[in-house]
Amino acid sequence: MSKAEELNTGFIKMNSGTDVLDWHNPVIGISGNFRDGDCTLAEAYYKSVLEAGGTPVIIPPYDDEKALVSVVCTLDGIVLSGGADIDPGYLGEEPLDCVSVNPRRDAPELKLVRMALDRQIPVLGICRGIQVLAAALGGRLYQDIKSQYDRPSIEHSQSAPRGVPSHDVRIEKDSLLYTLLKKDTLSVNSFHHQAVMEVPAGFRVTAIAPDGIIEAMESVSFRPILGVQWHPECFIQENDRSMIPIFEWLTSQAALFRRAKVLHSRTIILDSHCDSPMLFDEGALFCDRNPELLVDIHKMTAGRQDVSFMVAYIKQEERDTESLKAATAKADRLLSLIDERIGQCKGHAAIAVTPEELWNNKSKGIKSIVKGIENGYAVGRDIDNVDRFRRRGVAYMTLCHNGDNDICDSHNGNNEHNGLSDLGREVVARMNRVGMMVDLSHASEKSFWDAIECSSRPIICSHSSSRELCDHTRNLTDDQMRALAKSGGVAQVCLYSGFLKKSGTATIDDAVRHIMHMTDVMGINHVGIGSDFDGGGGIQGLEDASWFIRLTEKLMAEGMSDDDLSLLWGRNFLRVWRANIGI
Repeated sequence: MSKAEELNTGFIKMNSGTDVLDWHNPVIGISGNFRDGDCTLAEAYYKSVLEAGGTPVIIPPYDDEKALVSVVCTLDGIVLSGGADIDPGYLGEEPLDCVSVNPRRDAPELKLVRMALDRQIPVLGICRGIQVLAAALGGRLYQDIKSQYDRPSIEHSQSAPRGVPSHDVRIEKDSLLYTLLKKDTLSVNSFHHQAVMEVPAGFRVTAIAPDGIIEAMESVSFRPILGVQWHPECFIQENDRSMIPIFEWLTSQAALFRRAKVLHSRTIILDSHCDSPMLFDEGALFCDRNPELLVDIHKMTAGRQDVSFMVAYIKQEERDTESLKAATAKADRLLSLIDERIGQCKGHAAIAVTPEELWNNKSKGIKSIVKGIENGYAVGRDIDNVDRFRRRGVAYMTLCHNGDNDICDSHNGNNEHNGLSDLGREVVARMNRVGMMVDLSHASEKSFWDAIECSSRPIICSHSSSRELCDHTRNLTDDQMRALAKSGGVAQVCLYSGFLKKSGTATIDDAVRHIMHMTDVMGINHVGIGSDFDGGGGIQGLEDASWFIRLTEKLMAEGMSDDDLSLLWGRNFLRVWRANIGI
């Protein structure tokens, strides 16, 4: 298959190893215990995983972080197994006399949890495992229930066989556990004297022992993470399958994650709009693991994203001669800053100027950054700037931002030109000629219709959602979307909360609603994703670039095929880009 054919089909097979992903059951890594110099694992753990349809492997407790990363990248799910106490030193506490720690396990497993969290890997924590989750993610533990708990407690270290329950727990009816086990009271076994005191942010308590000790917690932030204080794996040893639904949940989540990984490995995963250069201008580095940035090399890697269109955003200011010159100069400075920041990541990221380069970079494991300009104010009144910016690698330009400029009216402007100005029509024609995509996000409706009428090339809306679902002037009406599709263009769903939901805080579920509605209206061939990360975008469940694989999983659960997702994630946008540059 030629590269051109790959661009048309949207799929690329990275190597034979990728194909193996198709037929394996999901691979579930189980943290190994360590005692007397040996890494061990009780049979019940891997037997329960096998019973639930997973392929179990042991994760030894070693300190080599690079090796741990390599292992984590092969896993589809993780079980954190039981075992000895967690060293209170990792929690900033002095240990009590009764604490018996296992120093070989703590550091690797705390790292393992954070790596899994970054990569959206499903996790089940069992006994010690729920405590590891809490410790790694900011919760608090009782070092010893009997000496620290301020209420009389039941016995949590039973002498009965491991597959025999010793006390009941109460399960919240609106919880994942209740959905899985269909019970609000459950008899469980118990082998611990440490316990979760406070769950981390983003989690909720879902089961409690009669004495009030936390027995289960689950994520409430769209992460597939569940922790239980008892040992559900032990019941299978007594031919009791009552706990297998917990393991079936993990393997089903892992299977979905695995399918999403395969999809991301074979097609271009493209975000058409992010504003990270604004933070580059404040000193942020793309190659760092940077909490200030929603898009950096590490988050793109974790979310298995291939391409980010990074824009030089120019705020709409006055339009006198000096202000226009300043706007053009700022655009040039930000474009240079993009080149500089990405140049610092040689071997890991590169500037791309054609669709073909995206595929070449992906085959080498290199992330692609494509330059854009947000606000045609940067052109000023000198139309030759369009040519010059195109020579600098600018793939598209948003004609305006929040305010009218010399090119067109904005969605919240004063209708100065009643759509495109005469200069605006010249700018659109020049952009068509030099192969720069016309972007109508932020434009007024009349500007939109004028551009649709006068552009000889398909146009884009790089970060715009549905007005039918969220009545905001930044969003597209169904009629606009139909016209955009008819002209061959593409609308990229924006992940800005205020454009997804009129009141309250939007989540990934709202983004999915917009995607599904827009594909219903426009057809699957005309919709994509433009996050607006680092420019206000980012919602619960899609908080930064590392979450993109979760969106794929959500859309798979909605019934989207792999081919549909390949179109949505990149092929649609690449088609429009190729049409604009004439290939």
